[in-house]
Amino acid sequence: MKKLINLSLVIIGLTTAAFLGGRYIEQAQGTSGADVFHLYNWGDYIDSDLIEQFEEETGYRVVYETFDSNEAMYTKVQQGGTGYDLVIPSEYMIERMIEENLVVELDHSRIEGLEHIDPDFLDLNFDPGNRYSIPYFWGTLGIAYNEDLLEGFEPESWEDLYRPELADSILMIDGAREVIGIGLQTLGYSLNSRDSSELQQAADQLTELSPNIKALVADEIKMYMIQEEAAIAVTYSGEAADMMWENESIVYILPEEGSNLWFDNMVIPHTVQNEEAAYAFINFMLDPEIAAQNADYIGYSTPNQTAMGYLPEETVEDEQFYPSQDMMDNLEVYEDLGLEYTGIYNDLFLEFKMIK
Repeated sequence: MKKLINLSLVIIGLTTAAFLGGRYIEQAQGTSGADVFHLYNWGDYIDSDLIEQFEEETGYRVVYETFDSNEAMYTKVQQGGTGYDLVIPSEYMIERMIEENLVVELDHSRIEGLEHIDPDFLDLNFDPGNRYSIPYFWGTLGIAYNEDLLEGFEPESWEDLYRPELADSILMIDGAREVIGIGLQTLGYSLNSRDSSELQQAADQLTELSPNIKALVADEIKMYMIQEEAAIAVTYSGEAADMMWENESIVYILPEEGSNLWFDNMVIPHTVQNEEAAYAFINFMLDPEIAAQNADYIGYSTPNQTAMGYLPEETVEDEQFYPSQDMMDNLEVYEDLGLEYTGIYNDLFLEFKMIK
């Protein structure tokens, strides 16, 4: 555990230096003007070459800032201290932000390229008619494992993670919905359960999993798995794709009980200062060749059906990243739980972390 923590501190320092120095993308503090575009996105979630290309094509200067959770993003946008022009949240948080008037209704007459988006990713429950959001990426939560380190054992389900021989072997994504969701789905319950009894059962179930958890981590989970610091990781599909690219012994699977299907969409927040730039960026990212380049770089699944024609055939035919309809039917989308149950999930998650 100390090895992981110390290595994490070193990597965070080096990554920050490289990010600020080598990739030219700067933090959004005190920078404004008609030629400036403030983008707030997940860490390592866009090809930096595309940022440069967008700047060259449009004349806007991109000020790029990142977040590591929907909740952190929500808090900053809600406070309104920084004038972000475009943000990329997940579906359940978009639903909440719409309800709280934290995002601007889109003018579809200013959007070019929406016809390239697969209809299956439009008009979803969290944003009917895509009045407030435009698809960016989608993916799943699953299990990545190193088949060499597991010596013949191949996990197929969430339940498999509880095996006693996996003590101190699993890296877990550091998120309340994800962790509590594993407990819920192991018991056959919905990822969006609002039943107090089910939630307590899920928390009790996770107590049994605790001895197998090596660490709860975020972006650095990729590095740890690539360097074989752990045998198994509960992670997102795009993170798994990066792991598999760097280490051929890593495999990604969707648990047989089901898992989370998520969507990240582009929204214009109420803090917008440069609406023209926001629409320009949306249209830029809807271009099929741009979307394909971004998907190839990031590793997540693109909702841009035209872009798939520019991706390698082995990529779009891989059912772990572009699941069949039968597999999709076994996945569940997070819903906004409301303040009460969001608090309950967070409290149960914190109790789990304290045990760990």
